[in-house]
Amino acid sequence: MIKRKFYLEKIVKLIDTEDIKVITGVRRCGKTVLLKQIIDELENRGIASENIIYMSFESSKYKNIRNDDDLDEFIFSKTNNLNGKIYLLFDEIQKVKNWEVSLNSYRVDLECDIYITGSNSQLLSGELATLISGRYISINMLPFSFKEYLQYNGDMNIDEALNKYVREGGMSGSYLYKEEEQKYKYILEVYNTLIVRDIREKYKIKNTELLDNLANFMMDNISNITSVRNITNSLNKIDNKLNHKTIGSYIDCMVNAYLFYKIKRYDIQGKKYLESQDKYYLVDPTFKFAKLGTKNMNYGRVYENIVAIELLRRGYEVYVGQMYNSEIDFVAMKRNEKIYIQVSDNISDDKTLEREVKSLLKIKDAYPKILVARTMHDTYQYEGVQIYDIAKWLLK
Repeated sequence: MIKRKFYLEKIVKLIDTEDIKVITGVRRCGKTVLLKQIIDELENRGIASENIIYMSFESSKYKNIRNDDDLDEFIFSKTNNLNGKIYLLFDEIQKVKNWEVSLNSYRVDLECDIYITGSNSQLLSGELATLISGRYISINMLPFSFKEYLQYNGDMNIDEALNKYVREGGMSGSYLYKEEEQKYKYILEVYNTLIVRDIREKYKIKNTELLDNLANFMMDNISNITSVRNITNSLNKIDNKLNHKTIGSYIDCMVNAYLFYKIKRYDIQGKKYLESQDKYYLVDPTFKFAKLGTKNMNYGRVYENIVAIELLRRGYEVYVGQMYNSEIDFVAMKRNEKIYIQVSDNISDDKTLEREVKSLLKIKDAYPKILVARTMHDTYQYEGVQIYDIAKWLLK
């Protein structure tokens, strides 16, 4: 067990604020553990244990709480005779029908501080936003970063650790298993639960075979620019009855469940966002290896996926850059900060290096330009472009 300091420090700064703290992310990425670490922090501050109410709606202990009325009855019975502020922590709250109504009433009827988790981005798209008028703060949680992976595994050579991280990923539940086959079996179980429970049941999807085929196709094409129509045309070679509206709907479902992250294109010269054709990145590449195997691995694509997720983890708005006929893997923006990033595998060959920096050198503004690759060397510069070894960049 390690502390998810990156997320915990954000939450700690929000303790006792009026905002509802909303922690979202893919299933099994560590949201439950984070809630328990929040409880530890509260107890360390001297909060009485009876004033801390934690409920996991995946537990059979709360299987009879199905709607807001059931939840209200339970919470008010627990808090009737309590003195002082009450801390409410609800895990996978979306399983309770009309939960938004209850949480809004607790903010009025109780002196309380509320924390919730959920495995679907639409957690925030319904009544909650309307009922509490924006009085919530959302924190999107991701699987273990490379830095956390090293922290968990102790003293390891970073190059050896990156080789393992690329294959094992950041789904920390798999770390308990020693054999790679067992690790991937665990990941497959998480994936199947994600598809069956979080997607099929929520969206009433009947054609799970199509959903699975679509997920496989997208996993096999991470880092490729594509469109819903192109994906539909490719899948129609297998089943010519498909239409792009169905495919688009299914993709949205997987994005909402945090299995994939959609990255839009950005016209660097025109400084505008482009609507057609996007890239989709897996929340963790280990899902791909568990599903499709590790034969013919394209390390460049895997590294690009890892960098995309890391940029999101660091709080950047991330886009695919378009410059004339050239593509920049990522334009990362945060307030007044902007970084142009190209990702590659092996740049030991001079021609490969020149090809990778060519697009970056076309950009004439003064913002930093970075090439992230598997150099296994210290950072250096090439014509003003910073060249980072990916393992060192991930630890920056």
